[in-house]
Amino acid sequence: MTDKKQLEEVYKQNLEDDIINAVSEMKGIDLRKAFDIYYSSRLAEQVEKGGYGIENMDAKYLAEDLIENEPELFE
Repeated sequence: MTDKKQLEEVYKQNLEDDIINAVSEMKGIDLRKAFDIYYSSRLAEQVEKGGYGIENMDAKYLAEDLIENEPELFE
């Protein structure tokens, strides 16, 4: 039986993957660049730490939030 901690890790990884894919699609950039942008963002830190119910939010919404609130990462 899988424990709750393992399930949370899998869910978090899937959320991160979905955010990276959404950023790539929305901005028309390759996945590697979207990956680098995501992992250098404040959003990545928030997802890692959890809290604020961020783990329950839609990946596309989070990607839009990243694009809107951290435009300097896309320059």
